[in-house]
Amino acid sequence: MKRLLPELAAADLRHEWILTLCLVIAVAAVVAPLLVLLGLKYGTIATLRQQLVENPAYREIRPAQTQEYRRAWLDRLEDDPAVQFLVPTISPAASVIQARGADGRYHNLDLLPTAPGDPLLLAHGVPVPGPGACVLTAPAARRLGVERGDRLTLRATRRRKGRGEYGPATLEVAGVLPEAAGTLARVYAPLELVEAVERFKQGFGVPERGWPGGEPVPFASYQAVLVLSPKPLPPLQRNALLIESGLADIEPLDAQALARWLPFSLPSGWEAWALTVPRGHVSHAAWRAVKQKLRGRGAVVLPAVARFELMLEGETVTTYGLSLSATDARRLSRPATPWGGVRRAPDSRSLLQVLAPAAHAGESRLQARFQGRLPLEFPLRVVGAAEGPYAVVPVELAGWLQTARRRPVRFEAGAFRMETGGYRGFRLYTHTIDQVPALARRLEAEGVPVVAEIEAITRIQVLDRGLTRLFWLIAVLGIGGGVAVLVASLYASVERKRRDLAMLRLIGFSRGDLFLFPVFEGLMIAGGGLLTALGSYAALAAVINRVFAEEMPASGRICQLPAGHVAAAAALTLGVAVASALLAAWKATHIDPADAIRDE
Repeated sequence: MKRLLPELAAADLRHEWILTLCLVIAVAAVVAPLLVLLGLKYGTIATLRQQLVENPAYREIRPAQTQEYRRAWLDRLEDDPAVQFLVPTISPAASVIQARGADGRYHNLDLLPTAPGDPLLLAHGVPVPGPGACVLTAPAARRLGVERGDRLTLRATRRRKGRGEYGPATLEVAGVLPEAAGTLARVYAPLELVEAVERFKQGFGVPERGWPGGEPVPFASYQAVLVLSPKPLPPLQRNALLIESGLADIEPLDAQALARWLPFSLPSGWEAWALTVPRGHVSHAAWRAVKQKLRGRGAVVLPAVARFELMLEGETVTTYGLSLSATDARRLSRPATPWGGVRRAPDSRSLLQVLAPAAHAGESRLQARFQGRLPLEFPLRVVGAAEGPYAVVPVELAGWLQTARRRPVRFEAGAFRMETGGYRGFRLYTHTIDQVPALARRLEAEGVPVVAEIEAITRIQVLDRGLTRLFWLIAVLGIGGGVAVLVASLYASVERKRRDLAMLRLIGFSRGDLFLFPVFEGLMIAGGGLLTALGSYAALAAVINRVFAEEMPASGRICQLPAGHVAAAAALTLGVAVASALLAAWKATHIDPADAIRDE
């Protein structure tokens, strides 16, 4: 019996074909506009997202400021599921490299690292360069007059001991990025070459490339320049000390404040001033500039480091940095320090001296320990006794130790040596644009300010959410109307065919069979309406895409639906049809076979 029900339902619909046609058109009138609206929503958003995704710049996250990023932290970041590609970068100052153009002249370019899987290169069809190769941006290639396949001579430059030195490298141009990839003159090369350039510019030798150099000694990071004057400094003269010296602030020091910098008091009538740089260090050149400005005025000008803690033989000792020449010592009525005045380029051995505190004054050598970026252990030769329970070391050594707080410095073979620091930035790309805002927020929370195209991505996400809400508001209204039409039509059909349905009961159809009868009719009407709606959608979508073809990219369509959306729409339509037929089906189960006999 159940196998006959679909045939009976189809025959009944053919018999009332005019009513059936009206219902099919009614369903199509509801479904077709919804399909077009959904197609516009999906097509518009998909095309906009495609434009952003195909441009790697929208998936890139860049650090907003130059700071040190350790390899371990970068490795953890690279393991984040949102990260598709990450390569560390060096400091902007070290990334400037010279390239020889076709005219024989050298031009400055920005050197950036790349690695396998670089989205910027792959998105523009440019191969990632291997060892001995590089990729240029269009402005760089135009400036140099080279193209793909040419040989390019690069050189890293530096000044060491007053002489210019060069680190040359010859690379093959593996590709040239189009203008859309960037408007700056840049060269992309393997990370190994970029790291070698940074080491060379920091004074290190790069033996694997034949570039000369050694292991540079640390530079001194002074915290202030002290001006000790036997007479008051007029305001105009004080302000003049800041001009062209690289210093920014000047403040007077009373006896208590001066004790932070010097282990002695000034002669009566003397004044002290501290010249500093906010959030920075004072260089040797700044000290010399101030000293030159006060030449002939009887003032004592000293580079200074605030007192700090140093471990001597396992005991924490307050330590001052001081280098006092004989001339300055006479002006201050003080003894000169055994190591003399400030030197521009001292060697490590000459700085390993100390005026020991009273507890260690009788010893000849003291083992010192200082905790910088790396733990430093070094010997100090006792050359005298300090005047109190503190130690005094050359101010140059104190400056080196301050540098060791920020940069890796090691002590071996009797000398201090600088080590290359961490990376100064990174190039990072996510898998999708949706991952950019969340990852950027996580980095900001870790204290890493970043730059990303969050605003453009957010606009797409807001538009997507707005169109989704609009679609469902219209869909609920349309589906509600369609349900009302089907419910009323199928219920009325059951009432009209009460006698016929009762006859079916009389010849052996069960209540369950009659329940399925309006359900089958509802599915057939919905199926016909769905096919009509899909045909209407296809025709209208083709017209829309043709009209807006000029405004869209080559691969974009403003109205389109993926197969999954079509299947979901079909399932929803048929589901709504079944739900609409339930009332009529319930009514059909209450028809009594006796109704057919009474009508006879």
